[in-house]
Amino acid sequence: MLSFHSYRLTKQIFNTYFVNMIQLAPKAIFAERLKQARAMSGLSLRKLEQAIGGVVSYNALSKYEKGEMMPNSDVLMAVSEATGQSYGFFFRPKHSEIVDIKFRRLISKSGKKESDTIQQQATDFFERYFEILSILGINDEFKNPLEEGGIRTPDDAENAAVSLREKWRLGLNAIPNVHQMLEENNVKVYEADAPLTHDGFSGWIDQHPIAGVARHLNDQCLTRKRHTLLHELAHVLFKGRLTDGVDEKLEEKLAPRFAGALMLPAEAFRMELGKSRTSLSLTELIDVKIKYGISIASIMVRARQLECINESMYNRFWKTYKEERWKEKEPGDDAYHGDETSTRFKQLVYRALAEGEITRSKAAELLAVSVDQIRREYAVFQ
Repeated sequence: MLSFHSYRLTKQIFNTYFVNMIQLAPKAIFAERLKQARAMSGLSLRKLEQAIGGVVSYNALSKYEKGEMMPNSDVLMAVSEATGQSYGFFFRPKHSEIVDIKFRRLISKSGKKESDTIQQQATDFFERYFEILSILGINDEFKNPLEEGGIRTPDDAENAAVSLREKWRLGLNAIPNVHQMLEENNVKVYEADAPLTHDGFSGWIDQHPIAGVARHLNDQCLTRKRHTLLHELAHVLFKGRLTDGVDEKLEEKLAPRFAGALMLPAEAFRMELGKSRTSLSLTELIDVKIKYGISIASIMVRARQLECINESMYNRFWKTYKEERWKEKEPGDDAYHGDETSTRFKQLVYRALAEGEITRSKAAELLAVSVDQIRREYAVFQ
């Protein structure tokens, strides 16, 4: 989010520009943005009243949110600082909302309030993302590569992963960067500053699929981030493809099967580890983990799914997994050094800036950084 201090203006400039925005903008826009800013920062109306130092009362803030009145310049400046949003944020018309949003079951532990905070932060990010696409005249139309109405069993999910690899021309090789792959195929990704109880979510904005993943996985576990993104991709692609009788509980079982098959296809698995094994060495598992960016736990799940190992061996592995506390840190974690980032959004903003389509202040607003940072990073060659 933007720092208030990065947008500090003289009182004269503020009164001649932003106060005009207050007068011209419909009350409904400010009301919606104030609600969103509060949700994004996790503030209740009472806490916002405290955060702005009592510049106005709880009742006044409530009236702003109901669209009954507009703030003066002092209130706007205080609210901007308290929520970490730029002044312009509060007057930007809202065009989109995330629909059909699905949070991983893990999010239920963190409660509805944190889910709402993450959803509003994601909504703001995707609004800015689609705004730069509109400015540049880019139409990122998404076409679901999976056939309609054909997924109801684990085998269907497995075959769907094979089909996707063919249509997205992924071959049998490891996916080097899942985040980048999704962006290249018009699935927008948001990295959320989420609590440790949160992994990911999926949804749609204006017919565009989106996936969210917790930023802490960049440091905590990259293989888990990769699996989470592919799990959320499953929910996106399964929309309209699940057959009758597939409820949410079953979908949650089909999604990880799809993700695992996409990350480590059956044919690639058998080339690496064979068709049938009576034992597997930890060295082998670590080698496959490093090559394909998949956790040892997921490799063993794939081994059982593909009947490479028997139930007894599978259960012994999980006993060891629990005893050795590998859930906290698996063998080979330090050896896997993948790249799970994408700079597409930032590149588009700087492209628009270089082409004169936007100003530096607009670039700062879109990237949610300070104008000073734009000045430091921006260099153009003509």
